Amino acid sequence: MNSRLLTFILFFILCENAMAGNGRFGLNWKNDNSKQFTKEYLKKTLTPIQYQVTQENGTELPFANEYFDQKADGIYVDIVSGEPLFSSRDKFDSKTGWPSFTKAISREAVVHHKDFKLIFSRTEVRSKLANSHLGHVFDDGPLPDKKRYCMNSAALKFIPKEDLVKNGYSDYVGLFNTPIKPQIKTAILAGGCFWGMEFYFKKLKGVIKTSVGYTGGVVPNPTYEQIKKGDTGHAEAVKVEYDSSQITYQEILEYFFKIHDPTTLNQQGNDVGDQYRSSIFVSDEQEQEVAQKIIKKVEDSKFYKRKLVTEIVRQKDFFKAEDYHQDYLETFPGGYNCHYLRY
Repeated sequence: MNSRLLTFILFFILCENAMAGNGRFGLNWKNDNSKQFTKEYLKKTLTPIQYQVTQENGTELPFANEYFDQKADGIYVDIVSGEPLFSSRDKFDSKTGWPSFTKAISREAVVHHKDFKLIFSRTEVRSKLANSHLGHVFDDGPLPDKKRYCMNSAALKFIPKEDLVKNGYSDYVGLFNTPIKPQIKTAILAGGCFWGMEFYFKKLKGVIKTSVGYTGGVVPNPTYEQIKKGDTGHAEAVKVEYDSSQITYQEILEYFFKIHDPTTLNQQGNDVGDQYRSSIFVSDEQEQEVAQKIIKKVEDSKFYKRKLVTEIVRQKDFFKAEDYHQDYLETFPGGYNCHYLRY
């Protein structure tokens, strides 16, 4: 091969690799050259919004940024240095309009600082190598850790899993070799006629299975004939089995308040009696905390003009109702139903 042509090809490959990170020459998280992280250099190589976010602690607009709705598998790296920061396996929809993660890709990937720029203190998140401002972390994320790393898309570059090797991130391929296993959890809720509740919960993405039954009372293995008398202490309830990797307990409860009236005591539509009460049956303190937070959120929204009467109680035995009650409105589409989406 012609020596000049070979030299040109080698030079082209070198430049292509060096420029892979959004046009920046020579910045490589594996070969730190911090002298290139100067303000002058970055002003030339970053876009205005990338510079404003990473170097001036800026914040981009919600719902108008590149990655808030990104769902593909891959990793997110620092736009300045290329250092790995977050994995798509830890990304979730926080409804805030910014890309959100439950944790960093490793414990050493980011640095936390207290931020007192607002009235209340926040925890700022910066990259370790390039010291780029990324966003903030809050304690209102999903269980169990309840962390929400709220990041700016402008501070990140997404590397799809199929491009990890060619971009020098082969160490992270293993993150995506194991399929995500469903994390099945259960919510038990009461809000009037149980088959109306079931009809709507079956529509939710992430809900795996539903069943209707009786819970909260003192009579073991009750029958519907006993329940309708209203003296068993049981409520008509729906058991919702859901994949927590697709939908959170918080989202289940938010939907619960949309499909029934939580302001009518022991009544839902034409159904009257404590078996038709509004109840959230929690399994532990974490679920209780989420339930309390959601009730406050609904109250603060002022959608319901009257006081909420929904009770939060610990789960007891759930007794599955008779077969003819299960999926009732699918079998009898014209059957009685006082539930509907209110907002």
